[in-house]
Amino acid sequence: MLYQLYETQRAMMAPFAEFASASSKLYSHPLSPFAQVPMSQRYSAGFDLLHRLAKEYEKPAFGITAATVGTIEVAVQQQVALEKPFCRLLRFKRFTDNPQALEQMKLQPTVLVVAPLSGHHSTLLRDTVKSLLHDHKVFITDWTDARMVPNDKGPFHLDDYVTYVQDFIRHIGPNVHVISVCQPTVPVLAAVSLLATRMKTDAGEFTPRTLTMMGGPIDARKSPTAVNNLAMNKSHGWFEANVIFRVPPNYPGAGRRVYPGFLQHTGFVAMNPDRHLSSHYDYFRDLIRGDDDEAEAHRQFYDEYNAVLDMPAEYYLDTIKTVFQEFALVNGTWHVHGELVRPQDITTGALLTIEGELDDISGAGQTQAAHGLCRGIPADRRFHLDVQGAGHYGIFSGRRWREKVYPEVRKFIAAHDEATAAKPRPKNLALVGRRGRP
Repeated sequence: MLYQLYETQRAMMAPFAEFASASSKLYSHPLSPFAQVPMSQRYSAGFDLLHRLAKEYEKPAFGITAATVGTIEVAVQQQVALEKPFCRLLRFKRFTDNPQALEQMKLQPTVLVVAPLSGHHSTLLRDTVKSLLHDHKVFITDWTDARMVPNDKGPFHLDDYVTYVQDFIRHIGPNVHVISVCQPTVPVLAAVSLLATRMKTDAGEFTPRTLTMMGGPIDARKSPTAVNNLAMNKSHGWFEANVIFRVPPNYPGAGRRVYPGFLQHTGFVAMNPDRHLSSHYDYFRDLIRGDDDEAEAHRQFYDEYNAVLDMPAEYYLDTIKTVFQEFALVNGTWHVHGELVRPQDITTGALLTIEGELDDISGAGQTQAAHGLCRGIPADRRFHLDVQGAGHYGIFSGRRWREKVYPEVRKFIAAHDEATAAKPRPKNLALVGRRGRP
């Protein structure tokens, strides 16, 4: 019922949002007589803010059409490499006629970025992808809004997520480097662990050349955050009764049980209400002052932040139980489709974990816990990086990602890629057991 009420409210607000948008332009357009009235700039700014607060936010586009390889700008085309009911594997294919750049691109490592299925769309990692495209062939998981998946496609569990990741790794090939950001660190580690276990009896299986895990709840017991505490302190039944609803009939996934995106968005905002209130007030002031650059930065951030998707109920409830209540991965009790997850079976490749000093989603030590589980990887191929001054988003987006994190990720991947395996191990990264400083 709550979902239906939300859809009714959204439909009622749509005309108001359009009216606010039109009114904002009416008071700001240079040819409009209303633009000449006293305080017209304030009226325009107020209506613009009302429009943004009331409008519906759709999934943004990646919008990546070019990248720089060395000193050469190359074209980028987004392609669907593999499609499944709940996810598309996207490839950002680079094109150029420059022989030097083409030869350089052929030798560059291939990276699979596993984006979170935790409320926001994969476009949240746009900055991650843009940076990686300078030096890598890039694939990314693009998770489908569950309300758009017809009910006859069946349920989607956490175990299915693990299987999807394995299928994507197999599709790309044995020289792939995998980067997981936030939530997928757990299922990605499970997927690679199962591949490593099967390698003992199946010569056709392989594991990635490197694993880079960023800000994820490998062991949510360490430095628990507000997000962790909510998941740990409420019962499995409470989540099923209070946050799971059925998709209304106006979507392809009508009747499917989901954790609705609008509820997730409410939770995101509730974590830092003062910060969001201040941000919107600053946006209002920027519009009045005519600071177009700051206003546009606000729009770009909230166009992404406010665009949310529904998660399949089975997957969400499985994650709460497996990751945040039973801690099945670190306790060695997690079975995926009947197979025991054994991270200690991973003996090839290299591991890099990254944490932000100010991360309020995944606390200190949660991601680094992967080193204790992946003890089959030699110590000289396991690294950890702390990013001073970075929050959760700062480790994969923004200035700190571009200036502090990405250069170290690039060096780590290059040092363990087949074409560059003879290079020395990355510098500035600490071996596990010591806290790295970027």
